[in-house]
Amino acid sequence: MKPLRLVLDVHRATHRIGLFLDAAEPALDVSQGEAHLLAYLLEVGDTSLGVLHAAFAHKRSTLTSYVDRLEAKRLVRRELRPEDRRSFQVSLTAAGRTLATRVHRRLEALEAAALEGLSARDVEALKKGLTALAEAGEAAPPKRKPRAKGGG
Repeated sequence: MKPLRLVLDVHRATHRIGLFLDAAEPALDVSQGEAHLLAYLLEVGDTSLGVLHAAFAHKRSTLTSYVDRLEAKRLVRRELRPEDRRSFQVSLTAAGRTLATRVHRRLEALEAAALEGLSARDVEALKKGLTALAEAGEAAPPKRKPRAKGGG
């Protein structure tokens, strides 16, 4: 068995990002997934659910739950896209933009601390490794075992 050289570190980093967001004062009152969606919407602007799905690779039901909760908190608006009335567009509300800015600034501070002392070349290599990991996961999705019927 070969030791894992990247996956466990990515998992640990992801968990630590969540803890870092949870420690914000005053509290952000959103989950880590919701916080990342807010920060993303702040950067890219209004976007479709399809683009959000592609950007985050969440199960569609998970993404819908995040958007439902953000909508219930009046942080985002979900509307039919004018150019394609079969899909939805997600937009930040004024309150959502305010919270998204707080989330983004918090993540900026974390990223600045993490990248301090790294060269531009180091950062590019890190990004390349993370992209390769994401693409490998996308190219070879794990096979699901059928669930046993009748419980156990």
